Amino acid sequence: MDDIAPYWQNYIDGAWVDGCAGRIVVTDPGTGEALAEQALADAADVDRAVQAARACHDDGALSDLRPVERGRMVQAMGRYLLDNIEEIARLLTLEQGKPLWESRIEVQGAARYFEYYGNQAETVEGRSIPLGAGYLDFTTHEPYGVSAQIIPWNYPIEMTARSLSAALATGNACVIKTPELTPLTNAFIARAAVAAGLPKGAVNVICGLGRDAGAALSAHPGVNQIVFTGSVPTGIAIASAAARNVVPCVLELGGKSAAIVHDDADLDAFMSDVRWGIFFNAGQVCSAMSRVIASERIHDELVDRIASLASSLEVGPGIDQPEFGLTMGAMVSESQRDRAEAMIRAAEAEGARVVTGGHKLNRPGAFLEPTVLTVTPEMAIARDEVFGPVLSVVKFGSDDEAIRIANATDYGLVGGVFTRDLDRATAAARKIRAGQIFINEWYAGGVETPFGGYGKSGYGREKGREALWNYVQTKNIAIRLRGTA
Repeated sequence: MDDIAPYWQNYIDGAWVDGCAGRIVVTDPGTGEALAEQALADAADVDRAVQAARACHDDGALSDLRPVERGRMVQAMGRYLLDNIEEIARLLTLEQGKPLWESRIEVQGAARYFEYYGNQAETVEGRSIPLGAGYLDFTTHEPYGVSAQIIPWNYPIEMTARSLSAALATGNACVIKTPELTPLTNAFIARAAVAAGLPKGAVNVICGLGRDAGAALSAHPGVNQIVFTGSVPTGIAIASAAARNVVPCVLELGGKSAAIVHDDADLDAFMSDVRWGIFFNAGQVCSAMSRVIASERIHDELVDRIASLASSLEVGPGIDQPEFGLTMGAMVSESQRDRAEAMIRAAEAEGARVVTGGHKLNRPGAFLEPTVLTVTPEMAIARDEVFGPVLSVVKFGSDDEAIRIANATDYGLVGGVFTRDLDRATAAARKIRAGQIFINEWYAGGVETPFGGYGKSGYGREKGREALWNYVQTKNIAIRLRGTA
């Protein structure tokens, strides 16, 4: 695109810099064509970024501020994103593939994180502990120091905002490792930090390959805390590296999340949940509704209705989809698209029925048809994450069987129950092994509600006030008072 800068630099210690590993080409998945080049960091760049964050923390430029002052800076970052929403959203669509109207929603979501955690900055308080007349005992919460944050490619600016806002609000200096597939929009995070008046070194933004920059960052002895969203194998590697330095992690590693739909559910309303649950961002969402576990009494009707919805979606370049509607963009890359299509073919070989979709589009770009499959619980596609616009529908007879099917994966990120019977819904919510349960609305909640997984979906909680405790250590101070018995 003529109006997109041809080259984007990293941001370290308050300056825009080249990368010691050269450059990487960023591709527009809507066309398959090169979009721009991004500076590529190596281990030496990572070390410079960590050292800059360490210097910022050690001199107290951020952590010694009154919390309300930090909070105002964090809020200002969100306002900067909203002030530049059209430019950011367009760039996000071009590098990631999602419709332009979805990109606006992502930028708004990123701004909301900065608003929320900016407001929370001055609420992180300690407590006094009574030990008797001769003592004064109290707790304080102190920032870890340097927070390393390794960002996924599916929501690059919103996922950065999710962790960065809470970390800055609690006084941590941060190093952001952007995804190599979608690194460009995070330049606006650095620009927002400058506009908000954050001290240099408080926010460092670098792009590098996972095996180089990501590995160096997760193993760096100067890092005090790590946040990662991505695949299970990479999460295990990061946690292993962090463990060698005894560094805590927050890991969000995806899911194979199920919506249990009973025969008394409002199916008209549920179609909206399906549209958002599996076809938003072309299904490239960790908490996507990738399985529907349907009552045998409504299974066939539900499959037909979902297939009709899927086939009604207009699939094409996100930049041509500026307004909200029944549209879907490209997947992030052809390799991701091909992986999803291969999983569909493997499912067919196991006996799954492709009701609609299932193939890549015969056009340039990383496009996959919205896909609906009927499957049985033992099939691989009923247990393994596709990370694409692919919905597996399973039939159940009894409530207990539905719960067994829902829990028959290694994941446990979110789950859902759709029924008019509140007793049945709450009973299921207690039994589903997942960190967040939606009843009668997929994605109910928001920034205020804690989010995180069970099992191989990871550990730690993001969003809500719970996320603040990822970024602070509790210190206890006990004082023996003089002149007391």
